[in-house]
Amino acid sequence: MAVTNVERKIVRIGNSLGITLPQEVLDHLKVKQGDEIKLQLEKDGTVSFKRQKKLNYDALDGIDQDFLDGMQELFENYDQTLKNLVDR
Repeated sequence: MAVTNVERKIVRIGNSLGITLPQEVLDHLKVKQGDEIKLQLEKDGTVSFKRQKKLNYDALDGIDQDFLDGMQELFENYDQTLKNLVDR
């Protein structure tokens, strides 16, 4: 896949500052209005973001919602650590 550079200006959105994303970026991420994205702040000053994965809660009927949210957060925070353990 070819690398595409997209430039945006920081704009005021209400009382906040933000950026708008062009349709090509939304299509690439496969996101739409209301979806959540995850931002990752790197030590070198760069920021990356990706579509937030959603659990299919319907398939987990009967399991406490707080537990499911905690498990999702655990996997998001320790994803690379858990992947490294598989390789041992």
